[in-house]
Amino acid sequence: MPGILWLFCLVNLVIGTGAFVLGGILAPLASGLGVSVATAGQAMTAYALSTALLAPLLLLATGHWPRKRALLLALLLFGTGNVLCALAESFSALLIGRVLMGLGAVFTPISAGIAVATALPAQRGKALGFVFLGISLSYVVGVPLGAWLGLLYGWQVPIWLVVALCALALAAVALWVPAAIDAPGASFAGLGVLLARRDVLGVLAMTLLYFIAIFAVFSYIGPVLQALSPMSGERLSVTLALFGLSGVAGTLIGGMANDRFGSRRTLAVQLALLGSTMALLPMSTGSWPLLMLLLLVWGTAGFGMMVPQQSRLAALAPAQAPVLLSLNASMLYLGTAGGAIVGGALVSSLGFAQLSWAGVPFVAAALAVLWLAPTLRPSTTAKERLA
Repeated sequence: MPGILWLFCLVNLVIGTGAFVLGGILAPLASGLGVSVATAGQAMTAYALSTALLAPLLLLATGHWPRKRALLLALLLFGTGNVLCALAESFSALLIGRVLMGLGAVFTPISAGIAVATALPAQRGKALGFVFLGISLSYVVGVPLGAWLGLLYGWQVPIWLVVALCALALAAVALWVPAAIDAPGASFAGLGVLLARRDVLGVLAMTLLYFIAIFAVFSYIGPVLQALSPMSGERLSVTLALFGLSGVAGTLIGGMANDRFGSRRTLAVQLALLGSTMALLPMSTGSWPLLMLLLLVWGTAGFGMMVPQQSRLAALAPAQAPVLLSLNASMLYLGTAGGAIVGGALVSSLGFAQLSWAGVPFVAAALAVLWLAPTLRPSTTAKERLA
């Protein structure tokens, strides 16, 4: 892999850690700011909505900038947001920092767009998988380490660690990313034409649906796992770490399968596996080995879908890849929020042990969207060629 993709992978590890580490330290965070744990959890919502709604606008606003300058701005915003969070003495101040972090998360689609532009067509899936591997690794390395530090030394400590890592990432990008990269920026030109296309909307709708399915359960993964197989805190940590490792494997496998078998066939298999494991998960009650097996398949299939989805969008309109990837990220974060709402609404009737069933209809809907989608075709309109 080109050295620049290694750098993007590591920076996305920092971004993923900063984005999701609060989930493991909500209790001390809530105590420190004088709010309830449920209220503190809305910091995740603030980040998700900022990433989904504001980051694409920033991507478009900086579309004519050199890609290096846009990457540096993204890291500056993300780092500044973390500083505000670490210094926050009120929940409202924390939310402002999280919104800035969401804007800075635009680094991920910008880096993905560069990966698409610099890789050979047959290697795009592998290149995208490598860039997004950093996000998957944050679940395995960054989030558990941050949670341990936050619970032991105070909730601000892991956030300050992310600040330091952001400073290092900023310096690395400034030193090693070429000033002139032959990669397109996002543009409004041709965007209306793209969003009127059924194949584009189908890809975006599918991302929304399967993330609702996943996060209807994952938003409550601790209580779900305890309901299925009561376990100690140590075993729970091991279970979550193994699940995170399956996500890393899924990201890599998804990229390789996409390049070998094509995105449509790869996604069909992944969705079938995801839906099957979610349907079977309640059957693992009382059996940790069976629960672990199903979780590993679920994590591999669920995380593995990101690369084929990104690859489909990039194939539709390479010149508009950055903005399409950002819109896909918006669907991801809207699906994350929507899944939490769906799971919360159904947990009282289903219970935590059967909560995975709440996601099955959304997986089925995603499969239907994939089945009915027209064959993806590269963009050929004059407007898109000029974009």
